[in-house]
Amino acid sequence: ESLGRNPSAGRNTPSAPHSKVQALSDREFEIFQLIGQGLGTREIAGRLNVSIKTIEAHRAHLKSKLGTKDAPGLVREAIRWVESQSGM
Repeated sequence: ESLGRNPSAGRNTPSAPHSKVQALSDREFEIFQLIGQGLGTREIAGRLNVSIKTIEAHRAHLKSKLGTKDAPGLVREAIRWVESQSGM
Protein backbone atom coordinates (compact mmCIF):
# COMPACT_ATOMS: atom_id res chain seq x y z
CA GLU A 1 0.00 0.00 0.00
CA SER A 2 1.42 3.36 -1.02
CA LEU A 3 1.88 6.15 1.48
CA GLY A 4 1.46 8.75 -1.25
CA ARG A 5 3.67 11.64 -2.16
CA ASN A 6 2.82 13.73 0.89
CA PRO A 7 3.42 11.78 4.12
CA SER A 8 2.08 14.67 6.19
CA ALA A 9 -1.33 14.58 4.46
CA GLY A 10 -4.08 13.75 6.90
CA ARG A 11 -2.03 14.43 10.02
CA ASN A 12 -4.08 17.46 11.00
CA THR A 13 -7.44 15.75 10.86
CA PRO A 14 -9.53 15.74 14.03
CA SER A 15 -9.88 11.95 13.80
CA ALA A 16 -6.23 11.41 14.73
CA PRO A 17 -6.03 9.75 18.18
CA HIS A 18 -4.13 12.74 19.51
CA SER A 19 -2.55 15.92 18.22
CA LYS A 20 0.98 14.76 19.05
CA VAL A 21 1.05 13.05 15.65
CA GLN A 22 1.32 16.54 14.13
CA ALA A 23 4.70 17.02 15.84
CA LEU A 24 6.31 14.08 14.04
CA SER A 25 8.85 14.61 11.28
CA ASP A 26 7.88 13.29 7.85
CA ARG A 27 10.14 10.24 8.30
CA GLU A 28 8.80 9.53 11.81
CA PHE A 29 5.27 9.84 10.47
CA GLU A 30 6.04 7.45 7.62
CA ILE A 31 7.41 4.88 10.09
CA PHE A 32 4.43 5.45 12.41
CA GLN A 33 2.09 4.65 9.49
CA LEU A 34 4.04 1.49 8.64
CA ILE A 35 3.90 0.36 12.27
CA GLY A 36 0.16 0.95 12.19
CA GLN A 37 -0.12 -1.18 9.06
CA GLY A 38 1.40 -4.07 11.01
CA LEU A 39 4.99 -4.00 9.77
CA GLY A 40 7.80 -4.90 12.15
CA THR A 41 11.16 -3.21 12.54
CA ARG A 42 12.95 -5.51 10.10
CA GLU A 43 10.23 -5.14 7.47
CA ILE A 44 10.21 -1.34 7.78
CA ALA A 45 14.00 -1.20 7.51
CA GLY A 46 13.89 -3.31 4.35
CA ARG A 47 11.10 -1.28 2.79
CA LEU A 48 12.85 2.05 3.48
CA ASN A 49 16.35 0.73 2.70
CA VAL A 50 17.77 1.75 6.07
CA SER A 51 19.32 -0.23 8.91
CA ILE A 52 17.35 -1.87 11.68
CA LYS A 53 19.21 0.38 14.13
CA THR A 54 17.86 3.44 12.32
CA ILE A 55 14.29 2.18 12.67
CA GLU A 56 14.90 1.36 16.33
CA ALA A 57 16.09 4.95 16.86
CA HIS A 58 12.98 6.30 15.13
CA ARG A 59 10.77 4.04 17.26
CA ALA A 60 12.43 5.43 20.41
CA HIS A 61 11.79 8.99 19.19
CA LEU A 62 8.18 8.10 18.39
CA LYS A 63 7.61 6.67 21.87
CA SER A 64 9.07 9.82 23.41
CA LYS A 65 7.13 12.26 21.24
CA LEU A 66 3.84 10.38 21.57
CA GLY A 67 4.21 9.67 25.28
CA THR A 68 3.94 5.91 24.96
CA LYS A 69 5.80 3.87 27.56
CA ASP A 70 6.61 0.76 25.57
CA ALA A 71 6.63 -0.85 22.13
CA PRO A 72 3.15 -2.43 22.44
CA GLY A 73 1.74 1.00 23.37
CA LEU A 74 3.34 2.52 20.28
CA VAL A 75 1.91 -0.22 18.08
CA ARG A 76 -1.58 0.23 19.58
CA GLU A 77 -1.42 3.99 19.02
CA ALA A 78 -0.22 3.55 15.43
CA ILE A 79 -2.94 0.99 14.64
CA ARG A 80 -5.62 3.27 16.09
CA TRP A 81 -4.36 6.17 14.01
CA VAL A 82 -4.20 4.14 10.77
CA GLU A 83 -7.71 2.78 11.39
CA SER A 84 -9.04 6.28 12.09
CA GLN A 85 -7.62 7.45 8.76
CA SER A 86 -9.03 4.58 6.76
CA GLY A 87 -12.49 4.82 8.29
CA MET A 88 -12.35 1.37 9.87
